[in-house]
Amino acid sequence: MNALNSEILRNAHAVLLPAISDLAIEPRLGEFLRGGGQAILLGETREEYLARKMSPRRRAEEGRDGMKESLRGIQDRYGPLLVAVDQELGGIKRLEGLVPDLPSAADAARLSDQAIEDSAFACGAAAKAIGVSMFLAPILDVVTGSNPWLKGRTLGTNRDEVGRIGAAYIRGVQKGGVVAVAKHFPGYSDLGGDPAITDVALELDEATVWERATPFAKAIEAGVKAVMMGPARVKALDEHNGVLASPTAIGALKRKFKFSGVVVTDDIDAPATLRGGSLDDIAVRAVAAGADLLLLAGGDHLPELCAKIAEAVHNGRLSAERLLEAASRIRSMAASHQGGGILSSPRQWTSEPELRP
Repeated sequence: MNALNSEILRNAHAVLLPAISDLAIEPRLGEFLRGGGQAILLGETREEYLARKMSPRRRAEEGRDGMKESLRGIQDRYGPLLVAVDQELGGIKRLEGLVPDLPSAADAARLSDQAIEDSAFACGAAAKAIGVSMFLAPILDVVTGSNPWLKGRTLGTNRDEVGRIGAAYIRGVQKGGVVAVAKHFPGYSDLGGDPAITDVALELDEATVWERATPFAKAIEAGVKAVMMGPARVKALDEHNGVLASPTAIGALKRKFKFSGVVVTDDIDAPATLRGGSLDDIAVRAVAAGADLLLLAGGDHLPELCAKIAEAVHNGRLSAERLLEAASRIRSMAASHQGGGILSSPRQWTSEPELRP
């Protein structure tokens, strides 16, 4: 393999965010990281995802010191990596019991901006000290109808309040040294099913879609470093493509909302995204549309997927410049947000957020 081909293949590795269920680095994942992978997601089981809680077994077996040692060992071996988790306000908390807790959605509604920011800072700084560098949160979808996918995970039905709470969370988390990822652009206010299980789409007129997306504008004003594109179609924007692979939707994020940070996708292997197509086709189209980091399940398919992305450059379906831009963004973020820092204030572990109006 010549130097150019090798670099293209390394760039293909750098734009993937594989989810793993625990801290063990299986041989295929190790091969992926040696090949240029820059990010991993510490995921949860399907049962934990549905329960919105970590299992008793996980809480009994995982500890702060053990996770810190494992993540330090991984980064010592493979270099700086983005280590992502779901750490949501009132929703899924992958670091449950390992870092200071975040307020529930109901509590956050009663907290001042500063109290939310303080709580998010404590959580982020503690996570950074363990070795975690990215929170896939906050959820900014304003659900006003049905949405079984996000049940128990959202911040309310008032757009201004969701934007306020989300912005305070972002400021606090990022002050603590962790990248916040606002999700799921442009917001799924009414969805008839779970996109991880079935092909489903948001069916609202475009004006209403943008009206309900105002919390993302607040997140961008707050300086959020990454935004996650949703998995399902928003028909008013793109009849055929899930948002994460839609040039129209990603273009709107960058131009209409003036976002210049890292664009992350939700699961590219979700049925509502794939819609009967192939994983490599979705991956190529997502990067070509402007996405920088693609979330998917880890596994034995990673080497082949990386090869297919590189092949798309050689056959002209994906420009080498766009792939390099995305890979460079992820490498830069990984290098500048490497976890394992020192907690900057002892009160992070001893103080609960004050309930203020």
